[in-house]
Amino acid sequence: MRVLLLTLGTRGDVQPFVALGRGLKEAGFDVTLCTSDRFEPFVEAHGLRYAYLNSELLALTDDPEARRALEGSKRKALELIGHVKPVIRRTLDEAWAAAQGADLIVYHPKALAGYSLAEKLGVPGVLSLPAPLLTPTAAFPNPLLPRVSWGGWANRLSYVLSRFVTAPYRGVLNDWRQVLGLPGRPLGANDLVKPDGEPVRALYSVSPHVVPEPDDWPEHTHMTGYWFLDERHAYEPPDALVRFLAAGPPPVYVGFGSIAGSSPAAATEVVLEALRRTRQRGILATGWGGLAAEALPETVFKLDAAPHDWLFPRVTAVVHHGGAGTTAEGLRSGKPSVICPFFGDQPFWGERVHDLGVGPAPLPQKRLTADALEAAIRAATSDQEVRRRAERLGEALRGEDGVRTAIQIVQAALRRSRAASL
Repeated sequence: MRVLLLTLGTRGDVQPFVALGRGLKEAGFDVTLCTSDRFEPFVEAHGLRYAYLNSELLALTDDPEARRALEGSKRKALELIGHVKPVIRRTLDEAWAAAQGADLIVYHPKALAGYSLAEKLGVPGVLSLPAPLLTPTAAFPNPLLPRVSWGGWANRLSYVLSRFVTAPYRGVLNDWRQVLGLPGRPLGANDLVKPDGEPVRALYSVSPHVVPEPDDWPEHTHMTGYWFLDERHAYEPPDALVRFLAAGPPPVYVGFGSIAGSSPAAATEVVLEALRRTRQRGILATGWGGLAAEALPETVFKLDAAPHDWLFPRVTAVVHHGGAGTTAEGLRSGKPSVICPFFGDQPFWGERVHDLGVGPAPLPQKRLTADALEAAIRAATSDQEVRRRAERLGEALRGEDGVRTAIQIVQAALRRSRAASL
């Protein structure tokens, strides 16, 4: 059985698929992972076959002008869309080439092609996201919206928003579908329903300990638990990092992923001042461009990158941007989290951390000051009840096996598909 895993985005969008791919391979599947070529070494290092997608979209997010667009500049956003459309078309063609011969496609909707590939090839397609963004529920509003519950029916209605996220690129997608011999799809089309009316199976790689599975979700939608990629056993930390960790009490980890707004240096100064005021040692993660620093005090260590499952258990608290993957690893480590979100689903994860009592209220990047971050770090490092709750949640997450659960669901779906075709 040949499985194509298709995802696009930053490492947080890729790493869960690598974890799933490893599990599928161990279960006897022939697995190919298709994603940006920036991650080809990462994919192949975990024993998976790699299929090519270009990295031009990722390169755009490295550009300061693109960062300003992401921060809310409408003019810059329109200019960015103009640059992105031809890149998306190339990405769709590359995904089509990678899908040849696949018997099953598990896809992140951000890659855009997944739904259409399964439709054209006549094979099962399984949608996967590390956040519950698409399936309507009365339990909570769409995580892309501000955290205000409007009541059951309005909460469900808010999920219509997700159908329009890719609206600027609908024309590009339909032009490509026409080349494949498929009909165009209307604006706001429901990606959770196949052309024949059958539902699309959806796997949310999220723990029900963090987001309880809503009672009103349909039977083809699943909260599997996190898809963790355990790398700690193979990691050999640099001597300087080992010496720093041994030289004093556990530090505070601070890392803002691949985006830190238009001024990473200014964000870094805020972080350093907050650490100084709280008298906390710190590890500053700068490897993906989120923070930037040259001269640092002896109490702060500059880190390019390290597996979170190795590093986070060795710190006292985790300060980060609220990416789904970083949030999951922070919670699994059993350490309090301080989430400083930029956009997207990041505020949602910040609110979940606060609601669970394992960290202070989220501190949006637009309000990131030394005073505010100082208060958040103090709360995370000194409140013993927060620390106890974080430890209990971490223990629960370490007892889950989301990859195994996802594989069992996929295997059951394949059995049903074979039976239906007989």
